[in-house]
Amino acid sequence: MDIDQIQQRFAGLFPENLGLRLTRADTERVEGELPIRDDLCTVPGIAHGGALMAFADTLGAVATVLNLPHGATTTTLESKTNFLRAGRAGATLRGETTPIHRGGTTMVWQTRILDGDELVALVTQTQMVLVPRSRS
Repeated sequence: MDIDQIQQRFAGLFPENLGLRLTRADTERVEGELPIRDDLCTVPGIAHGGALMAFADTLGAVATVLNLPHGATTTTLESKTNFLRAGRAGATLRGETTPIHRGGTTMVWQTRILDGDELVALVTQTQMVLVPRSRS
């Protein structure tokens, strides 16, 4: 699946509503951008933490999907976010997701959310690998 196909799958869904745009998507790294609009803020000028978490969760899910065995799906089991500075309205934040662990039942991803060179948030998420059961 290439980056355009993945982006098209977001059509009409939450990642599209966020304004998330993928800039790289392969088995080793997923990157994207999130423009911080006023409607993504919790107070004027400051990005809502949930918007940042949703951004990271989407990038981690994409990374997992690109690494799944044929026929498997995924769901987020756990996500931990450290907020290090404010994401400001008008900025376009960059997310970079890389693997920590890629196993048969779980995958763990780390996403760095940046404003320029400044780290805004660090997110670690665990994705469950859901393999279809054979019916016998």
